[in-house]
Amino acid sequence: MSYVKVMLIGGPNHLPTERRFLTVAPGCEKIKLPFGSGYEHFLHRGERTRVDGQELPVYTWIMRTAIAE
Repeated sequence: MSYVKVMLIGGPNHLPTERRFLTVAPGCEKIKLPFGSGYEHFLHRGERTRVDGQELPVYTWIMRTAIAE
């Protein structure tokens, strides 16, 4: 299976830049990213952007949830 590099936008300002670029399975619609004491949720709405000459799908932050104990 091939994977696709994606870009995450929105969410916490203190989310490091290097965590905003991920590799995911093609067709992945939602991303649940563990961060701090919770999860940041991102959704792909069809947007794309060009970064360093490469076109990347953009995932936009939609919500944060707590980690269940």
